[in-house]
Amino acid sequence: MSDNSIDKEKLTLEKIIFNLVLHGGNARGKAYDALDAAEIGDFEAAKKCLEEADDEFYKGHNYQNLLIQGQMENETPNFLVIHAQDQLMTALSEKNLIKREITLYKKVAELEKKVDNLSK
Repeated sequence: MSDNSIDKEKLTLEKIIFNLVLHGGNARGKAYDALDAAEIGDFEAAKKCLEEADDEFYKGHNYQNLLIQGQMENETPNFLVIHAQDQLMTALSEKNLIKREITLYKKVAELEKKVDNLSK
């Protein structure tokens, strides 16, 4: 089942929670992979990892929307729902911060290149 065509008939609150945590964790992991790549100057790999992080975040966001839209009307949100949503939103915050850090790494790399050229 693709995340764009979620089968709402077979969806339980537990499946939504699982997918929020799964995709939030994947998004966070890919964002940190991007930061690791940028730290060593591999900005192409960093860009690819950020794209993958965005994809994972939006997959999780689709499940979050189901909660917000009241798809689980017979279920009462509980601690696990709140925790799962927190995981996804924390991943978003970290991903956004990492994007800014990568921009700084690019600027540092450009400046180092200019300094090297000037010192030659």
